[in-house]
Amino acid sequence: MSESIAAPSSAPSRGRLALVIMAALAVFVCYTDRVIMSVAIIPMASDFGWSPEQQGRVLSSFFLGYLLTQVAGGWLADRYGGKRVLGVGVIFWSLFTLLTPAAALGGMTALLITRVLMGVGEGVTFPSVYALFGHWIPERERSRAVGILFSMIPLGSVFALVATPPLVARFGWPSAFYVFGAVGFLWWLAWQRVAAKTPADHPRLDPAERAYIEANLGTDASAAPPTLKAMLAQPAIWAIVVCHFCANWGTYVLLAWMPTYINKGLGVDFASVGIFTMIPSLFSFLALNAGGAMADRLLASGMATTRVRKLMQTLGFGGSALVLAGVGYVESIPLAIALMSLGNIFGGATAGGFGVNHLDIAPRSAGTIMGLSNTVATLPGIIGVYVSGLLLEWTGSWALVFQAAAGVYIFGLLVYLRWGSAERRFS
Repeated sequence: MSESIAAPSSAPSRGRLALVIMAALAVFVCYTDRVIMSVAIIPMASDFGWSPEQQGRVLSSFFLGYLLTQVAGGWLADRYGGKRVLGVGVIFWSLFTLLTPAAALGGMTALLITRVLMGVGEGVTFPSVYALFGHWIPERERSRAVGILFSMIPLGSVFALVATPPLVARFGWPSAFYVFGAVGFLWWLAWQRVAAKTPADHPRLDPAERAYIEANLGTDASAAPPTLKAMLAQPAIWAIVVCHFCANWGTYVLLAWMPTYINKGLGVDFASVGIFTMIPSLFSFLALNAGGAMADRLLASGMATTRVRKLMQTLGFGGSALVLAGVGYVESIPLAIALMSLGNIFGGATAGGFGVNHLDIAPRSAGTIMGLSNTVATLPGIIGVYVSGLLLEWTGSWALVFQAAAGVYIFGLLVYLRWGSAERRFS
């Protein structure tokens, strides 16, 4: 294993900074393309006469495809490079975003197939990025990099939620899919110049930066990659998997149903939905970046890595659960939005908790581990989003939807406190 070296004051960082920014922009595009359906489905449901159950089916079908390519995407990225796998994924999902309006006009079956295929493309996103980070990001910078990456989820969501209603109002709901779908092709052109599988493969990387990165990865380049069986035998990896499932239960339910909650539950008119949804998401963007930076500062101060991860996870899941347990009873629009924002502030701490834990345990196989955890974590997109639609149809209770998410958070926190660990298992 390479001995870590301190960064000189003039150490260049342009190469890895550009990689993190472009990877983050891929997540931004990923979530804009994903979230526009959460807004567009309101006029689409009116045009096509969809029930809440049918809306839930449309929203959840994406995750069937998303589920299929997680492990394969991580495996391919770990072995053949995250640059190539992520680039192909972005082009693939952008194409099916563009095809969504035509599919919807062709009927429910065509739309569901298109949504599944869009999910297939997006499924490689996080495994590919984690594979790249394992080769590019030094140990003491990983929480910040993951914080930046995760912060694009609310930022991309905000952008889609704010931009989609005026597009729909002026040009009709198909326009949102055309505009956002085209962006992925522009991103791909820039990605070809910025990214490389490893620092050694980058033709324009400063030699000093390459030396610094390679000396501070904390890995053994000669070590053989672990088998899937060896990974599955580690309780710490299962703790990540459980936490990822629980985190995504809350995230996906809120992403899918927040516009409808604000519109139908709080009585906000459709034209203002994006503005009200934007506020909690902006707090989430800030908190995720702060959470990653805080975790790296705690590590730099000498606190044990496992202790840092568990502390940040407790803040993230515990605080979010407390907020969600009560927000469904609030009828005041400002208070409901304020509480949602507070929940997202707590949630930002998870960037320094389970969110970066894959890279602690096995940096050179982080793509595969992320594929494993994100496969299981995709199930809430299918189950949680659909079940929430059924709960709303049967009971009309938003409080019940939020309390279910709070209970899932508490379960995940207990599992992580018991079995979570940041001890290096594989190089």
